[in-house]
Amino acid sequence: MTNTPLSVSPEATPNPHSYKFKFNQVIANEAFNFDDPLKSSRSPLAHKIFGFPWVESVYIGTDFVTINKQDWVEWDMIAEPLSNLLKEHIEDGQPVFASDSPAPDSASNEFTPGKHPEDPNDSELVKKIKQFLDQEIRPFVAMDGGDVSFNKFEDGVLTINMTGACNGCPSSTQTLKVGIEGRIKEIIPDVQEVVSA
Repeated sequence: MTNTPLSVSPEATPNPHSYKFKFNQVIANEAFNFDDPLKSSRSPLAHKIFGFPWVESVYIGTDFVTINKQDWVEWDMIAEPLSNLLKEHIEDGQPVFASDSPAPDSASNEFTPGKHPEDPNDSELVKKIKQFLDQEIRPFVAMDGGDVSFNKFEDGVLTINMTGACNGCPSSTQTLKVGIEGRIKEIIPDVQEVVSA
């Protein structure tokens, strides 16, 4: 931790159902998407956020939290109280992730920030795709409170998971097709199409 006082800034994202709450310091060494309150026990912070009935999902990044809400509540009513709740949780020294939580399974949405887990079974092409996602795509989508991860690559089709603000965003199709697919096809011609899981 630093000597700089903690601050949390709520930021609108391209997804009207998502807000990114940006911290001025690192709060976690891993990133994780929670799309089910029953699975949020791995994170005391996510579990606390799911205490609100309008929360649909929570994405915890290394220095931000993205919250997706339901239609019936407006951000102008909840953004400031949420910022205060997040700030208080960290200032009180409460953990972001439970240290005694079980290890995630292979289908989890956990990421090492900025890097996909290494898999000895990956082909050189898959390693190159993951490296491209880590170096070029993930930092870009994190600016808007989202994340993408490798799902699979088969027959020229790259399937990715879109989480955080990317999940359900009206502009995610454009991000996927114009941004991600267009760029990766330039760099890795073996990728013919990119789809969301």
